[in-house]
Amino acid sequence: MLGFTGKSFLKLLDFTPDEINSLIGLAAKLKADKKAGTPHRLCEGKNVALIFEKTSTRTRCAFEVAASDLGMTAVYLDPSGSQIGKKESIADTARALGRMFDGIEYRGYGQEIVEDLAKYAGVPVWNGLTNEYHPTQILADFLTVKERFGTLEGIKFVYMGDARYNMGNSLMVGCTKMGMHFVACAPEKYFPNAELVAECKKIAEKTGAVLEFESDPVKATNGAHVIYTDVWVSMGEPDSVWKERIADLTPYRVTKTLMENAGENCVFMHCLPAFHDLKTKIGREVYDKYGIDCMEVTDEVFESDASIVFDGAGNRVHPVTSVVAATLAD
Repeated sequence: MLGFTGKSFLKLLDFTPDEINSLIGLAAKLKADKKAGTPHRLCEGKNVALIFEKTSTRTRCAFEVAASDLGMTAVYLDPSGSQIGKKESIADTARALGRMFDGIEYRGYGQEIVEDLAKYAGVPVWNGLTNEYHPTQILADFLTVKERFGTLEGIKFVYMGDARYNMGNSLMVGCTKMGMHFVACAPEKYFPNAELVAECKKIAEKTGAVLEFESDPVKATNGAHVIYTDVWVSMGEPDSVWKERIADLTPYRVTKTLMENAGENCVFMHCLPAFHDLKTKIGREVYDKYGIDCMEVTDEVFESDASIVFDGAGNRVHPVTSVVAATLAD
């Protein structure tokens, strides 16, 4: 299907703009089919393994719903349910699971792990998140943007906050591939890796993408179509980094003032979970220690009409269904 059969989906750098567009297009079709009640059991009888070294709500649900919709059985392996990298090497795990399953999803730590799984498994492997990349999230985000604006062409996409990790990296790569205007807005030490930036600039020469790295939130957000942010401390990082992140990134919190600066058509996006109030354990702990009642985004913005956060969350399942179907369907 679409020329993807048997391939792995590890990072957007591996795919052309046309291929990425085709996956988004298939996701939109499968979403429409599902809404219309038209079954798309394209992988009937197949079995997939879902390896989660980092827990998740949306990614797990997206893969399990996608598997069900496609007619497959999914086996979930949580952090205590697999010996991957502990008693068994990545290569040995891949070769064993590849003989039991038709495809393998991995969510966890270094990109090298999912790359090794794909190298040895002999079946398609899908990246559900690594420290460096989160490609299915970006397909969902772009599907959501297209639904809102009708196109990705000409969209100014501003990422606020710590742009050094999977979301900043993946959004920069995705925007570059699709010829969009990407702005990373953060203190300079939080800009994406220089080597990846250089690679994206080479791609931008072919796609016409614009890449900017700006430390002034007002300049960065002027004329933006999308303002996007993520949590300031990633899963697996020590609690000791909170103090520094709060000090460095509070000026980059998404506020009503920044949304108004962008313009009336600007939308707010977040990959979730979000610390916009005190209704979470971590949010309350941070408030008790540092006295702030929100972090990367204010509750006013998160709950505003400009927020399409939950449209994006709901769209997580459709690109996953697209990727799995494209790589497994006969």
